[in-house]
Amino acid sequence: MSAGPYDDGERSYEVRLERVPGGIRLAEWDGSGLRRRAPVLAAADVSQLVEGAADVLDAPDAVRLVGALETGAGEVAEGGGPGPAPGVSPGSSGDFKEELRVEPVGEGLVRIARWVLRPGSGWNLQEAPPMLPAARYAEALADATRTGALTAASDAGDAARL
Repeated sequence: MSAGPYDDGERSYEVRLERVPGGIRLAEWDGSGLRRRAPVLAAADVSQLVEGAADVLDAPDAVRLVGALETGAGEVAEGGGPGPAPGVSPGSSGDFKEELRVEPVGEGLVRIARWVLRPGSGWNLQEAPPMLPAARYAEALADATRTGALTAASDAGDAARL
């Protein structure tokens, strides 16, 4: 399943959700192939992408992802910061802590990326398409729905189009 096309000022691309060994990959694709960066897409397209993925994912994974978008609906937490907190799924990568984050990055856009906590340098964005088990995506999407990261970005995109 794919969403887009999007334009980042350099190239036009689409975002695809694909089944890979060990889980799923969310990645940007352009005319020359897979882009080696964390995918950025319209928040409004996330649910369409997840619902359309039922054809390519195992049934339990598809149900888990769709359910994640419904679980947090209506439970938006009040934040004291400049915007909604990203949706997060914590984990580990070797000796390092890591997170899959769904975070607003612009007018109606979200980035879905892995961040790694490196001692002495803090959290670092991994500019690569995340490939993780569906449960990790489901956890991050549910948290993003709860915190308002997906709905706030989607509402900002709708307002920008008016």
